[in-house]
Amino acid sequence: MRPLKFAVIGINHDHIHGQIGALRRAGAVCTGFHAAEDDLAGAFADTYPEILRVTEADRLYEDPAIDVIVSAAIPGDRANIAVKAMRHGKDVLLDKPGMTSLDQLESVRLVQAETGRILSILYSEHFEVPATVKAGKLVAAGAIGDIVTMAGLGPHRLRKPQRPGWFFERERYGGILVDIGAHQFEQFLFFTGAEDADILSASVGNRANADSPGLQDVGDVHLRTPEGVTGYIRVDWFTPDGLPVWGDGRLFITGTQGTIELRKYIDVAGRPGGDHLFLTDRNGMQHIDCSSVELPFGRQFIADVFERTETAMPQARCFKAMELALKAQQRAEEIA
Repeated sequence: MRPLKFAVIGINHDHIHGQIGALRRAGAVCTGFHAAEDDLAGAFADTYPEILRVTEADRLYEDPAIDVIVSAAIPGDRANIAVKAMRHGKDVLLDKPGMTSLDQLESVRLVQAETGRILSILYSEHFEVPATVKAGKLVAAGAIGDIVTMAGLGPHRLRKPQRPGWFFERERYGGILVDIGAHQFEQFLFFTGAEDADILSASVGNRANADSPGLQDVGDVHLRTPEGVTGYIRVDWFTPDGLPVWGDGRLFITGTQGTIELRKYIDVAGRPGGDHLFLTDRNGMQHIDCSSVELPFGRQFIADVFERTETAMPQARCFKAMELALKAQQRAEEIA
């Protein structure tokens, strides 16, 4: 099989490095990148001197040798990039959030259905975290029985002086439940196996950044599947400066026969490193170090491109996670 060829359009979020890494680890080749911002392009070229900068994005859209367009552009711009790429016969791998409005989601869904292209979003807190991958294997194997409820916590460090202007503009980043919460919605669907869920409650707020009124620094959601499985999501920009990682991301899964807790990035005042999984079942308690677990997303996505399958992530779940995040965001702002 020939190597997959991809190009990058939009490098406004550092998640682009995870997207590139996931594909390159699986043997894909990046043939070029486009960025309108000279400062971002310079830093990117320093990191990837072998990747050619292309001044006109159309050259990448129109190149028949390119299989996939990868983007971590400003969130509000990603849907248009995806639509244009699909209309040029390319599959697409976006950073989360893939879109920032329900209208954008509808547009992307329609074009994906019309063209039959793959539109994937690299929800990195799932696909780039070995502990989450391992938890998925345990749940699928029935280690904790049927899922009863899931709680996902996604705190982040604000690093306010280092953020670009668009980061504080609600229409460009999409709101906190869309921007950060998309990760958690995808994991809820993945672990529960649900195809849909109802938003029972949602809230957003700006508790400590009055000088940036467009920023939402906290949000939470309560949701339930048609089968009665419940979930809770909390995201915020309040990681303390004393924490040596960007956030203490945690996931709690309760099943009928056991529980799983993930400490994804740090075990506070405990074991060193990240990717800690704690499994409690009828046989007792155990800690599982997941740091060496393989991350299969890249190779699965490449296989999907060549074989037109959906092994990395079903297309429906990719879209449904964003739909739930966007609906929760809308509901939270209606009552804010």
